[in-house]
Amino acid sequence: MIVYRKLVLLSKYLNRNVIYDLIIPNNFNESTPILFLNDGQDFEQLKIEEIILNRENAYKTDFIYAGIHTSEKRLYEYGCIDFPDYKGRGNLANEYNKFLQEEFFRILEQNHHISLKNRQKYIAGFSLGGLSAFDIAWEFPDVFTKVGVFSGSFWWRNKSYTEGFTEDADRIMHQKVKNSTADKALSVWLECGTKDEKEDRNKNGIIDSIDDTIDLISEMKQKGIKDIEYLEIPDGEHNFNTWSRAFPIFLDWLL
Repeated sequence: MIVYRKLVLLSKYLNRNVIYDLIIPNNFNESTPILFLNDGQDFEQLKIEEIILNRENAYKTDFIYAGIHTSEKRLYEYGCIDFPDYKGRGNLANEYNKFLQEEFFRILEQNHHISLKNRQKYIAGFSLGGLSAFDIAWEFPDVFTKVGVFSGSFWWRNKSYTEGFTEDADRIMHQKVKNSTADKALSVWLECGTKDEKEDRNKNGIIDSIDDTIDLISEMKQKGIKDIEYLEIPDGEHNFNTWSRAFPIFLDWLL
């Protein structure tokens, strides 16, 4: 496989240089799928190259990896398209999506000869990057047919807890799914650890991150999404160690 690290492109939508990494199988062709990963700057901590190499050696299944690094604007570029949270965070989520589908797609085709027109495209992310990945896939299931979310920030909300927050009305991604009108041909993989956090806002004995994930699964099922895989890791935490352990499991499902 060929590994490219820390390549750079200038984004007009994000008004910054965007760093990205690529791993391309030696014999890739037009049917080789591509995985886009948010928070690509965590390449080493997640042991991405080692995981992909081990998989290639064991299973001979190829895919293209494209890791997109974020910046100090992470809290604004990641989020839900058209729906900033109560602090105005995520207000650049639409620009991030435009960067991805218009600028980054074009760079892959022009500079790396990776045609995306008929190629299967998947997207994934961790924490807030997972929320972003899910939101983009939910908005564009005709582009991204599978999505992976590790410890997704599905707490993203319209109101603070002191402003009368309610689970039913104020979790932004849950409301987007609930208000969707059409079934989507989307496959979804989600992971959460039992020690992902300690907060339990409704005092039901289940941490909020698990509650938020399970509730989102319920909303998706109401909308006819059938291919949903949920991995709950005992003692799993909100960190690179847990996510790197889960990543090979995600790839088994993805490929």
